[in-house]
Amino acid sequence: MDFSFTEEQTLLRDTLAAFLADTYDFDKRRAAVASSAGWRPEIWKAFAEDLGILGASFPEDMGGLGGGPTEVMVVMEEFGKALVVEPYLGTVVIGGGFLRRAGGDAAADMIGRIIEGKATFAFAWAEPQGRYCLHDIAVTARKDGKGHVLNGHKAVVVGAPFASHLIVTARTGGGRRDEGGVSVFLVDKSAKGVITRDYPTVDGQRASEIDFENVALGADALIGVEGEALGLVSEVVDDAIAAVCAEACGVLRKLHEGTLDYTRQRKQFGQPIAAFQVLQHRMVDMFIQVEQAVSMTYMAHIKLGDASERAKAVSAAKVQIGRACRFVGQNAIQLHGGMGMTDEMAIGHYFKRATLIEGLFGSVDHHLARYEALAFDKAA
Repeated sequence: MDFSFTEEQTLLRDTLAAFLADTYDFDKRRAAVASSAGWRPEIWKAFAEDLGILGASFPEDMGGLGGGPTEVMVVMEEFGKALVVEPYLGTVVIGGGFLRRAGGDAAADMIGRIIEGKATFAFAWAEPQGRYCLHDIAVTARKDGKGHVLNGHKAVVVGAPFASHLIVTARTGGGRRDEGGVSVFLVDKSAKGVITRDYPTVDGQRASEIDFENVALGADALIGVEGEALGLVSEVVDDAIAAVCAEACGVLRKLHEGTLDYTRQRKQFGQPIAAFQVLQHRMVDMFIQVEQAVSMTYMAHIKLGDASERAKAVSAAKVQIGRACRFVGQNAIQLHGGMGMTDEMAIGHYFKRATLIEGLFGSVDHHLARYEALAFDKAA
């Protein structure tokens, strides 16, 4: 597959890579993750004001640079290489994705705040009983005058400790697993009745358990059409999965490169272990997995604009990414030995992120089943 980047996209990649190399090395990232804040707000400000990457994927009429999915892919791959923890996925890809599709003056104003770095988002969709099902929702939004009252619990809301706003899926009608009756709301995290319990995740991110206790929402909090938002949610989540795949490509490249460098330095029987044929074969297998993951990710981003193919392409990419994360990650740790899992070595941090990505927004089995269902429906 021939996928060529434009001059502007190449410049975006090179500029971001240089910035991260100067300001986001492993030791600085490790210190930020261990801090009480868990991230670096000054880096987020630089993303907005110095680099302009928060607006790279938004249309020009919304204040952006007129890019799209490819710009997101470029940014996310570089973020994967540096293990960036700032909430780009939740804010730009997911929050911006919902607002851009919703349209209207309020959405445009909020997108402007995202581009300026003044608003951050987290996506509250997962519930303990729901696993990967987007419409298994127990959180309710009861109609109250022109607005709604929100009640229920959301689990593992990644990036919520950094967020100023939440995108929340809730049920406004139907039964718990019905595809109808799903709505999406924009919730100010500081609103009365929003109760959070923050904690670190194993890969250095931060997440929250969130309870909503009679949270009053105005009419302007509703995103999309009440009770008919499942299609919108699925579309935005497909964008998020594609972006996560791009991040995984960056992580996988660093796992492979780091392991290759280590095997060239580590000696056994008076020679580098990279000279052993069996390990050379292993490194080639890792390289093939990385390249296949990159190709599938590029294809998924190409298909995001094709309504009939996007879901299949995204699930196919996530299957390959999941397999590659497991194979490359586990082999990287095995070839490093026990020291590969120490906190002082970067390779262990890349492995942890790869392991989390493997199950994010659906495991390999989940997306294989989804791909099969989509293919069967098309054939029928």
